[in-house]
Amino acid sequence: MIKGKKIVVVLPAYNAEATLEQTYKEIPFDIVDDVVLVDDNSRDHTIKKANELGIKHVVKHEINRGYGGNQKSCYTKALSIGADIIIMLHPDYQYTPQLIESMAYMIANEVYPVCFGSRILGKGALKGGMPMYKYIANRLLTLFQNILMSQKLSEYHTGYRAFDKSIFAKIDIETNSDDFIFDNQMIAQIFMAGFEIGEVTCPTKYFDEASSINFKRSSIYGLGVLNVSIQYRLQKWGLATFNYLKLKN
Repeated sequence: MIKGKKIVVVLPAYNAEATLEQTYKEIPFDIVDDVVLVDDNSRDHTIKKANELGIKHVVKHEINRGYGGNQKSCYTKALSIGADIIIMLHPDYQYTPQLIESMAYMIANEVYPVCFGSRILGKGALKGGMPMYKYIANRLLTLFQNILMSQKLSEYHTGYRAFDKSIFAKIDIETNSDDFIFDNQMIAQIFMAGFEIGEVTCPTKYFDEASSINFKRSSIYGLGVLNVSIQYRLQKWGLATFNYLKLKN
């Protein structure tokens, strides 16, 4: 805990057997109270590895629900066990667990209710091996999103995120997609609810075992990101209403 706030790390896992142990063992358990792993019907032995490591809260999807569907289960489970601060960490070891403390303290000290680990601040992305086409696409999409959402985030596409539980009382993540676009829909919801997002510089690693989507899926994702940004602006202008952007009462 930090300042009496329970910290839960959630691991959205899919075929993470090879990297789970390395990720798990670097989690700072001097402040982290619980870990939740949600296995999205992996084809390897992710569940077995999680049990060997002694992860207490393991959820298995009997069918593959997708990256967004996995996160929905992660956050729902974390809130059900009393989390005050939830930190999503990919178990593929692409993001270092050593930033958990910095991100958690930012929220516990009420500096920001949300914190992202940004690969773009500094030189973490290219230095860590991000393909050039993904880096360029990331920068262009982020520019477009910042303009339409009137924000100044360095990156909208990181998978390293920390949240205060208060945001889940305002936004309805169940209305979001079960696919990769879930992340950007959630960002749009957060901004629509009036919350701010802080960032910390995050090194990253690209290697064979790290999860990644191919060019075709990346292109579909990019179009989805543009669509979310346009929908956000239209709703802000009062020209349209989208179900996932409606706030909870």
